[in-house]
Order: sequence, then structure tokens, then C-alpha cells
Amino acid sequence: QVQLVESGGDSVQVGGSLRLSCSVSGGAIRTYYMGWFRQRPGKEREGLVSIDTDDSTSAANSVKGRVTISRDNSKNTLYLQMNNLKPEDTAIYYCAARLPDGYCDPNVYEYTYWGHGTQVTVSS
Repeated sequence: QVQLVESGGDSVQVGGSLRLSCSVSGGAIRTYYMGWFRQRPGKEREGLVSIDTDDSTSAANSVKGRVTISRDNSKNTLYLQMNNLKPEDTAIYYCAARLPDGYCDPNVYEYTYWGHGTQVTVSS
């Protein structure tokens, strides 16, 4: 069973940066489609960015240019670098994985394995 554990959430100032980590066990991340998602207060969970098995990435328009997804296969860890943070980025951030099948994008409904999330709070 694939298990994911996010870390790195914090309270930051507007304009700041943060890197989230997602440690994975029970499967090699290089063989999965991986993604980052978030759930803002009172909103549905939304997809941010994904990475497929050949390192191609796909980002939602809402965060394109401000977020970067990457992974370290030797550590079996996924990362999300976020820059120029805004108050509307306040959310619980989740990582997720699914077996490779078709196009890889951060579609919430297509991911099978989920972490429990890490809180990011952006204040002015």
C-alpha cells in the first residue's frame, strides 16, 4: 500500500516562499503519476501541478509560474516549491499518486493515494 506524508507547511508572509515535501513509502515514485493539490477554507479540493514518469509537468493556470513540482527518486520524495505566496494560497496542501494511465494532469478525481495534508498559512 502506497503511503504519503506531507511536511513543510508553515505560516509565511505575503511574497514569501515555501517548499513542501511528500515522503512516499510502499512504492517507487518514479513509477507513479504524482501531484500536488490544496483545499482552501470553504472550497473544494483543487489540483495544482502534476508530474509524470518522464518528468513532464502540468500546472493549473491559477498557480502557473509560481509553483514548481520536482522529485528526488533516490529519496522517494516529491516536492512543491511555491513562490510569491498570496493570502489566497492559504490552504491544506496534499500530495497524491496514481498508477500511470493516459494523460497526466492534476485532476483530483483521478488520484488514488493521498496524504493527510500540511497547513500553509499566508498572512499580510
